[in-house]
Amino acid sequence: MCRAEIAVMTGGDGHTVPLNEPGTVVVFRRSQGTWKTDRSLPFALDEEDGLSGLRRKMADLIAFLGDCRAVVAASASGAAFFELEKARCPVWEISGTALGVLDEVWREIQDEEATLTAPQARGAGIPAPRETSPGKFAISIKEIQGTRPEVSSKQVLRQFVRRGEFTELEILCDHVPPWIEMDAECMGLTLDSERTGPDEVRVRLTRTSS
Repeated sequence: MCRAEIAVMTGGDGHTVPLNEPGTVVVFRRSQGTWKTDRSLPFALDEEDGLSGLRRKMADLIAFLGDCRAVVAASASGAAFFELEKARCPVWEISGTALGVLDEVWREIQDEEATLTAPQARGAGIPAPRETSPGKFAISIKEIQGTRPEVSSKQVLRQFVRRGEFTELEILCDHVPPWIEMDAECMGLTLDSERTGPDEVRVRLTRTSS
């Protein structure tokens, strides 16, 4: 991810708009603590273009983004969201003015990068997967959320999954989080799931040997 650039999907009034609505993608560059417009691209998806047309437009957008690997929109879903995630372009869904959201996203980017470089500093005592045997880890999201419902699966697992420092990760949860499915495909991981009870699913992520 580029540490100095953030792309924002904006409408004519300068506010963020959903990714599937016509607008302009503006890339802001941070320099000496100030955000300045670096480049912009009119952007609109058309359902009549079908999936192949959408993928071509998303490929053009990703090429335009270049080294920028942070995108902000009022909302994002479906194939467009998936194409960005697959290209390692995380999406922040925030409503507000383009300039108004930049510092918030910037702080989150820094927090995430700090977590990646110092994974032991997990903050707020959020549990980490335990190593059950060399390279194999396990965790129960159900158990964590039973006592701390405010903690999301992303908070517990996303950075761990994206670091990829495991051969197998077993997760107990009440449903398969959609972000895990997308991250698994993006990272070339195999995902298997099985229902083990009325409100329990066992998810297993494995790294395919190269």
